[in-house]
Amino acid sequence: MRWSGQEINAEESAALPGLAKLNNLVRSVRTPEFAGITFHEVLAKSALNHVPGESKTMPFGWTINPYRGCSHACVYCFARPTHTYLELDAGKDFDSEIIVKVNVADVLARELAKPSWEKHPVALGTNTDPYQRAEGRYRLMPGIIAALAASGTPLSILTKGSLLRRDVPLLAEAAGEVPVDLAMSIAVFDDELQQAVEPGTPTTKSRLATVTAVREQGLACGVFLMPILPYLTDSRAHLDSALAQVKAAGGSYVLYTALHLKPGVKEWYFEWLERDHPELLPRYREMYGTKTYAPKAYREWLAERIRPLIRDHGLRRGTAAPATGAVRSSALTAPRGRPSWATQGTLEGEGSTDAAPGGRSLLAEELPPRLATRMLAEAQPTLF
Repeated sequence: MRWSGQEINAEESAALPGLAKLNNLVRSVRTPEFAGITFHEVLAKSALNHVPGESKTMPFGWTINPYRGCSHACVYCFARPTHTYLELDAGKDFDSEIIVKVNVADVLARELAKPSWEKHPVALGTNTDPYQRAEGRYRLMPGIIAALAASGTPLSILTKGSLLRRDVPLLAEAAGEVPVDLAMSIAVFDDELQQAVEPGTPTTKSRLATVTAVREQGLACGVFLMPILPYLTDSRAHLDSALAQVKAAGGSYVLYTALHLKPGVKEWYFEWLERDHPELLPRYREMYGTKTYAPKAYREWLAERIRPLIRDHGLRRGTAAPATGAVRSSALTAPRGRPSWATQGTLEGEGSTDAAPGGRSLLAEELPPRLATRMLAEAQPTLF
């Protein structure tokens, strides 16, 4: 049982109407630890998602989403409309009706074993957060990381979840096998505003500490300073403080972008704005009333403000992956072989990629059974 050690006070016998589309529901679970949230455990039919690209040099990307919906409840989350496919709403349901692909690592191992798999970089955290709170119980990511690394597939992770720290030793070992690229999403550096706009996320301080923990293990860790919220987090003082804290935490680089509001997200964000900052609603309606992206003039103004600050703090500006918009894999530029990316950006005098003392392999311990069995068989000598 996935919730061993926890009292389960409701196990739903019937799926919500839209979940019938999945046709693979195992059960729906509620537990006191996650008040107001229902987890719908499903058996995934596939793990790898093909993402069409926008350029000839990077025509596509690959992603994995262990969860659909996200208890981080960020009011600006661009992934909210994906819940409507299941006849769930993009607002409260996105925050509280969470789809959990309980067999995702096993399915992934099967897909990676196909001769047709060409070991393209795979991104996690492009839709909903793989390290949202439920990952502490479901523990899907270690099997995913191990399967990717064992198959020779580069991986990247973007998360708001400080739970990433649990898997840093595993990721450090994986980085000895394949390119591993990590980044924390930290948009708001004002504690009160952060809890209002991202009520289910770890604190900014906790996320910055996670950046430091990653760096101390010898791995690079960027910070996605996004989205920048017009009139809320775009002041020079806020940006200057944010970049100073990123630098102090050891951030390898920063990316930024202004808030964009797709249909389905815009309405939810405007509801929050009307409750918490009604004085800004007219300005936002002027900026985003019929548009998804902030006006070009605003984006140019923001760039002129933040770029000198990035330089002043000795940080570099990172580049997002062309197809997914998430962490750009170093596999796109680094040569194959014993990787230089394993120690890219190590804090001076700190860190090591020797994650498993005594020769114990964390990756081997986390491999899905299907992949572990196949690798064991391949490791045996052939007798003639």
